[in-house]
Amino acid sequence: MDTQNLAAFLEVAASGSFSRAAERLHLSQPAVSKRVAALEAQLGQALFDRVGRRVRLTDAGRSLQPYAQQALERIEDGRRALSQRSGVVAGQLTIGTSHHIGLHRLPPVLRAYTQRYPRVDLDLRFMDSEDACEAVLRGELELGIVTLPLQPLPNLETRRVWPDPLAVVVAPDHPLARQRRLRPADLAAHPAVLPDERTYTHRIVRRAFARLHLTPRVRLATNYLETLKMLVAIGLGWSVLPRSMLDGSLHALRLPQVSLQRELGAVWHRRRSLSAAAQALLTLLAQQA
Repeated sequence: MDTQNLAAFLEVAASGSFSRAAERLHLSQPAVSKRVAALEAQLGQALFDRVGRRVRLTDAGRSLQPYAQQALERIEDGRRALSQRSGVVAGQLTIGTSHHIGLHRLPPVLRAYTQRYPRVDLDLRFMDSEDACEAVLRGELELGIVTLPLQPLPNLETRRVWPDPLAVVVAPDHPLARQRRLRPADLAAHPAVLPDERTYTHRIVRRAFARLHLTPRVRLATNYLETLKMLVAIGLGWSVLPRSMLDGSLHALRLPQVSLQRELGAVWHRRRSLSAAAQALLTLLAQQA
């Protein structure tokens, strides 16, 4: 059974769309359709119901899905084990990372890595940290370089690389910036623009303010920290951003009672073998800590 056909089947099943599966596999939509059709012909059963633009698994597709996933995971584990034995750092390394880490932390690491290991083909995917952790657990990514989860996730190994202290920020002309004796409760009188509530960063903020019996009044939420920075700079509200992003467009508030920090680092599946390429990147990341 062709593993490429199985991979196409699993991607369509996960995304619910042939077009989205094609984007994630870097293929054309007809190529994905052809691979799924070939698998259906080989099995003699339809794997998807196609009603308009909606795609759903048939009973046969739902039965096949876990076995297809296990088969590809076993094959990938074998490839990684062989790469370890050979001692050659080469092949494909699939990584998921957030936009913030990819823009502000990873460039010098990846530059050094690609210079040292030119035979590795990097497949770098930008996504929310939470989605990257789930993709690692599903076997879709070998490594995630992310904001680390606040609580341990089953079968997910984590390694801290960068501490990332956070600051409560406003625009320089915001009323809170001119207030001399500032208390955390003063923030409640002003709207906030914060990371989306499903993100680890949002949970860190909520937890810190809950300890003070405060609930931020959220005007707007987005997952992109660069967008939050812009919204704060034009005066739409206060926010919490990494101190590394501070510049003249922002004013950091002094709130000794509020200590905020998140941890950035690497995650991988505890029960799956790591390739030599992944181990080499983890070694390089450890030098950053």
